[in-house]
Amino acid sequence: MSYKPSKYCLHSSLIIAFMLLLHVCNAQYDFTRTDAWLKENLKELGGRAVLMIYKDGKIIHSTSANELSNKQARAGKMLARKTGKDPETVMAELSPVSRINIASCSKWLSAALIMTFIDDGKLRLADSIGKYLPSMTANGKGNITIADCLSHQTGIKSGNLKESREFSNNAKNMDEAMAFIAVLPVESMPGTSFHYSGIGLQIAAAVIEKISGQNFEKLFKDRIAGPCEMIHTDFGNKVVPMAAGGAMSSAADYLNFLKMILADGVFKGKKVLSKESVDLMQQNYSSGKKIIYSPAEAGNWGYGFGEWMMENSANGEHAVAVTSPGLFGSFPWIDHKHNYAAVLFTFNLKSKGRHERYTALKQLIDSAITIN
Repeated sequence: MSYKPSKYCLHSSLIIAFMLLLHVCNAQYDFTRTDAWLKENLKELGGRAVLMIYKDGKIIHSTSANELSNKQARAGKMLARKTGKDPETVMAELSPVSRINIASCSKWLSAALIMTFIDDGKLRLADSIGKYLPSMTANGKGNITIADCLSHQTGIKSGNLKESREFSNNAKNMDEAMAFIAVLPVESMPGTSFHYSGIGLQIAAAVIEKISGQNFEKLFKDRIAGPCEMIHTDFGNKVVPMAAGGAMSSAADYLNFLKMILADGVFKGKKVLSKESVDLMQQNYSSGKKIIYSPAEAGNWGYGFGEWMMENSANGEHAVAVTSPGLFGSFPWIDHKHNYAAVLFTFNLKSKGRHERYTALKQLIDSAITIN
């Protein structure tokens, strides 16, 4: 008696074969120490974390850890109620597709969006903002360049995060937000000092709105989120979004963005940014400048356009590894030397020890990839 496998058996066999192939692909890397580190540091990371690693065209590791302490759960729910959000939704377990506030990780996204206008020839890095924003010229700030805005060298004395949220929430349009920024005091000549803040990117966001006649959210969706298939990412759909810190995203979405940057601006065969723009974003513009303010978690890293330089080339002018960490602990990065991208998504207000943790995690992953 002959035996003929049914289509269901064939289908099951194909699934099993695929799973075995996936296991073999992932088995070539040993992330045991990385997972142990995540478990050991979970409390300091806020009790919830997602880690995803991409290399050679595939996700080579993805893991989630959720173990909130009672204190963390209570604090999180209290914060959710205070901000008018559903506590259960806000404090749900994190997965690769969970949407969370990514704070300054937004800067990388916004800088990339600005650079698409450079690629189109609609804007130049040397352009002065006064060309597009009369209120800046009227207040003696018209000579600030787009490059100054992207590298935190506007020379404008920045307000704190609370003030940024106020103009984002209360301004009726981007012009009103610019009127608020235009009257802020000056602390140095443009291009001479580094002051990490949200001011520069907000100005650049206003400029591309003027050029295009479209709002920032639509521009981001059409030029970055859409092409990179970032289906869970936006800037809150506000009239005046916080370009430097207002994005919501998921680990899987942000990893798509990193894949694009790692591939010199190309995502799934489609050009999102030019290689030239990606290179420009990853040069050190803070070198030799007076540092007025730099967050502790950045250590001694240099700064490009929207991203920090974790490791530099031999001459120190170009990045080997880049990142754009956020206030709430999320940490995305790209390592060109080892040709991979990774993202750690967390939500935690405590920043003490972050720089050391970021460095330790990256070293473990570098080691796992190098050993292989």
